[in-house]
Amino acid sequence: MRFLLIEDNVELGRAIVERLSLDGHVVDQAESLADARDHCATADYDLILLDIMLPDGDGRTFLAEHRARENATPVIVLTARSEVSDRVGVLDLGADDYIVKPFDFAEFEARCRAVLRRRGGVAGNRVTRGDLTFDTLAGTLHVGGDDIQLRNRELRLFEIFVNSPGQIFSKSKLVDRLFSYDEDVSENAIEVYVGRLRKHLTRSSANIVTVRGLGYKLEV
Repeated sequence: MRFLLIEDNVELGRAIVERLSLDGHVVDQAESLADARDHCATADYDLILLDIMLPDGDGRTFLAEHRARENATPVIVLTARSEVSDRVGVLDLGADDYIVKPFDFAEFEARCRAVLRRRGGVAGNRVTRGDLTFDTLAGTLHVGGDDIQLRNRELRLFEIFVNSPGQIFSKSKLVDRLFSYDEDVSENAIEVYVGRLRKHLTRSSANIVTVRGLGYKLEV
């Protein structure tokens, strides 16, 4: 998954990026509203993490603009304000959740997972598609009576497919979602990871199929 972190605190931003990267996510960081707008103009994100107090304005302005454009990308607000009125205010502006700083990283990660599940229309960590079950928290596929442990890139790639079965993803779009700007990778890397996932799915009725000239999709 690709996240946009809008946070001007260098130390906190570095800690968040490192923590999410360990889970296999790609995180772009913006330290101002202007940088955030530039990022959103050039990339699609699965989740936005938004600080309120930024050098060039109020994060709530960005949130209002984001929803005014009917952009459905979920937003978690990071705020030092714990008053009920502040929390209600950001939720009414269109935030999907908020977390008060300082926060525990285990809770932070859990809130990210919960928001992403809701976006995919999934209630829990386990997603069933046909005869396979995917556990997003444990990173496992249950196929044909076996549990298969996925590596980070495989996990994040399959997460994209399983959350949108039937949707076609081009190789370039998948590269965007899986790799950061400073990683020098080609679209051939996607073929490698898709090949690995297909091997895991050989005993399942679900499969990742190639749509010639367009990309890949999960068929159940």
